[in-house]
Amino acid sequence: MDKKKNGGLLFRFFDYNRANRPDAVEEDTRPTVKRYFKLLGRRFWKLVSLNLMMIPMVLPLILIFILYTGQTMTPSATDPLFSQIYGAGLQESSPILTTLLDLFGPQTKIPASGNTWSYILIGVCILFLFFTFGWQNVGATYILRNMVRGEPVFIISDYFYAIKRNLRQGFLMGLLDALILVLLGFDLIYFSGMTGSFGLDVCYFAIIALIIIYFFMRFYIYLMLVTFDLPIKKIFKNALIFSALGIKRNLMGALGIIGWTAANVILFLLLININIAIPLILPVIYYLSVTSFTSAFAAYPVIEKYMITPYQTESDPESEEDVLPEEESV
Repeated sequence: MDKKKNGGLLFRFFDYNRANRPDAVEEDTRPTVKRYFKLLGRRFWKLVSLNLMMIPMVLPLILIFILYTGQTMTPSATDPLFSQIYGAGLQESSPILTTLLDLFGPQTKIPASGNTWSYILIGVCILFLFFTFGWQNVGATYILRNMVRGEPVFIISDYFYAIKRNLRQGFLMGLLDALILVLLGFDLIYFSGMTGSFGLDVCYFAIIALIIIYFFMRFYIYLMLVTFDLPIKKIFKNALIFSALGIKRNLMGALGIIGWTAANVILFLLLININIAIPLILPVIYYLSVTSFTSAFAAYPVIEKYMITPYQTESDPESEEDVLPEEESV
């Protein structure tokens, strides 16, 4: 490859305006793996900019973790039967009591004493995340959807435009979404420590199944919210249906997310001995936006197939023009 051609490739990679160019008419826009990487390379710098705007989704969680673990901790038994068994063991030791202590004695660390300001800041972080979670997802998803369509993207203006157009529904959806995520996470932790009987094991695996289903549903929830004027109940119903209808693309999207996560973990392990700052900064640059782009790329063709294409056919069967329903808030 000659120098001129090499220089042209480098210029194209660092060309910021290139990310705003729409797809050429003759370009193959089928949602294939080749198309995914081609679009990813074209929109890389836009994704970096978007990632910076998505940081408030995880920053409160990081602050909560730091504030919580920074307090003085003390071990505490997780099973209520531990105190009775421990008390009986103080009176008389036996192999049976020792076995019971092993079964019911797992402990976890909880704060022994806390700073009032720490709890206040934790509360502020929780409230901020709950009240802005939906709006942040709406703004990011609108940009990602336009990227998948091959349309020009303007990060800041498009982000706040989407929030403004879906202000009320985005807020309500965010509350429901955050609540469901918290409940599923709590149930997983609870039942993982309560296994041992058939009924508890069934509940544990049922929670895992629900988490997997909702993981795929989230591919579609915010995409439909920013694309159609639908009630929240209908959005959840369609998302559940698409989690099954689009199973092939959903699994490919999940594999893509797992692949990016594994790459970050491997990169972290390779760089951790060199400089602690580098492996911690890299995910801040691209991880959130790239994984979200992966899920949007997997899910949007399913929505297009079952909701947009039939709409175009019914409205004007002879027209070849790509006419999509406008984004509207409820």
